[in-house]
Amino acid sequence: MQRVIDFFTQFAEFLGNHPFLAIAFLVVMTLLVVTEGRKAGKTVSTQQATTLINRENAVVVDLRSKKDYAAGHIVDSINIPYDSLNNRLGELDKYKGRPIILTCASGQHAGSCAKQIKAAGHDNVSRLSGGMSSWRADSLPVVK
Repeated sequence: MQRVIDFFTQFAEFLGNHPFLAIAFLVVMTLLVVTEGRKAGKTVSTQQATTLINRENAVVVDLRSKKDYAAGHIVDSINIPYDSLNNRLGELDKYKGRPIILTCASGQHAGSCAKQIKAAGHDNVSRLSGGMSSWRADSLPVVK
């Protein structure tokens, strides 16, 4: 417990001695988080995703491996594994103008893939928050 108190004491002393460094660090970190979040596209919950699919005819792109996709996926989703996305971006051209929802196992790969898809000319790209893990946790249907 004493170590924790010592750490915070030293941290408070550092902030008192270097307020401009602390403020600059916070500003840079905030800008980094905001910028990266915008590049990767917005995230949607499972409820928002089902609304997009049902009302706006959204296309779901599953970025998991073929094996994981075969074990269970969202109805009518397209399987393009994230490691082959560069080679298969052309397959999404016929869906321009429609919302695209990216999903992976837990949401880790969808952000970087969203950047690539946006660069290819797709405007409305979203990431499923939590990926297929949250889809299954919400007991939403999957097909094999």
